[in-house]
Amino acid sequence: MSERTEAQQRPDAEIPVVGRRQPCPCGSGKRYKACHGASGGQSKIKVTRPFEGIAAECELVALREFVPSATAVLPRTSGEREIELATVLPMAAAALVRTDGKAFVGLQVQTKSGDISRDLARAVEWAETAEPGNSLSAIGPEDAPEGTVPNRLQDLMDTEAQLDVRIHEDFSWWMPEGVEASGEVAMSLERANAAIMPTRKLETEGVHAAYWVDATDRAHLRWVRPEPEEKLISAMARLSARGELALDEDSRYAGSFRAHGLLVPVWDLDREKHHREWEEPAAALGQRLDEALASLDEQGLDAAERRARDGLRGRQITIR
Repeated sequence: MSERTEAQQRPDAEIPVVGRRQPCPCGSGKRYKACHGASGGQSKIKVTRPFEGIAAECELVALREFVPSATAVLPRTSGEREIELATVLPMAAAALVRTDGKAFVGLQVQTKSGDISRDLARAVEWAETAEPGNSLSAIGPEDAPEGTVPNRLQDLMDTEAQLDVRIHEDFSWWMPEGVEASGEVAMSLERANAAIMPTRKLETEGVHAAYWVDATDRAHLRWVRPEPEEKLISAMARLSARGELALDEDSRYAGSFRAHGLLVPVWDLDREKHHREWEEPAAALGQRLDEALASLDEQGLDAAERRARDGLRGRQITIR
């Protein structure tokens, strides 16, 4: 990776302030006054891995990208109001406070900057003080008070805590108990419920951020992995060369996609099996992956494993 690319991917707080006529330290080639020294300039950097440094990084990526209806209490280090992270909110809102005072911040929203961590932090800050019955359409770091460096999600939460993800059958949790949706919210609720694909989180020791998804014609396992991409692909190639990359005889490795700096391998599964039937095979696969990852430090890939790695690379796509 070039020095310029590394600089452009730094969090904004790492870009030092220089003279307005000097080249911007981000490596854009522009003068500081026309880049990060400009109003709202800090929103221009594209942060490839916005949740880095958070223990629940993989779960955040899953909730942001493909889990349809789920919530999880944001582990806070301060703040009086409990805030729940949510996959989708009515009308794709960035945040809302229900009429009963319960606050939510949406993850599957259109961002206003190159760093979703900053956008989410501003939504959390809004939700801390918003009056019940209000919602926020969108917010970004440029909304921070002038002269301040906007917070990131990492600044507002316990980064060592895991998320207790709760999967919902539908989006009825949008409304307080006993309250019926009406108007645009009712229409949004109907559309959201119609689009849900049944999803379950695999709950077994050693398996994190792995989700079974029923896509009607087939089922999938989508597993967000925390390892560096190249090392993970090499470990998977080692298993593939041995014929050990599938979960069992009723599954096959389909490919992987990149999201927010992490790799998400995907397996096609026998749809007739209950999602809990995949927990033990997933745990066994996870153990095989851990062993393959550890073995890479002692032994590089052989010719067959390198060919397998090339094949796996050809089945990758980037979505964010």
